[in-house]
Amino acid sequence: MAWDEWEQLKTDTADQRSHRMQLNQVPPEPGGGGGSRQGDLAVNQTDLAAIGDAAFELRQDFGRVSEHARAASQKAAGGLKTQGFALGGALDHVASRWIDQSRSLLDATAHISNHLDFTKGAHAGDEVHIAGTVSSIATLDAGFNERKGA
Repeated sequence: MAWDEWEQLKTDTADQRSHRMQLNQVPPEPGGGGGSRQGDLAVNQTDLAAIGDAAFELRQDFGRVSEHARAASQKAAGGLKTQGFALGGALDHVASRWIDQSRSLLDATAHISNHLDFTKGAHAGDEVHIAGTVSSIATLDAGFNERKGA
């Protein structure tokens, strides 16, 4: 390809961009939120429990494996430093960063698991409260009907 041809292609492309705009997206589906207030996302307690359990399992497994990786990396870094390799210091730095990052992930998975456990308990309490309130309304209705003589 000649240099002139390359320059012409760049100019043509720039001209095309200035005349029209192209969006890279999928057209919205009917009922997908175009003014509608009702969505189609649904979640139940089983779904939430599964997510919480997965977060807990990830925390347990990752905690065990990351500790092994940290210990092995620090041991290797110490050996390299002792033998005078500059790579030892770099590996030690990586191991330190690994500790910080793995703690962040462990904290996040614990937070997810704990939050979903709390949410599950809170919603169970809400269900009991709602059932009590609804039954109280039925009692009130019966009282009004008695007063009317019905």
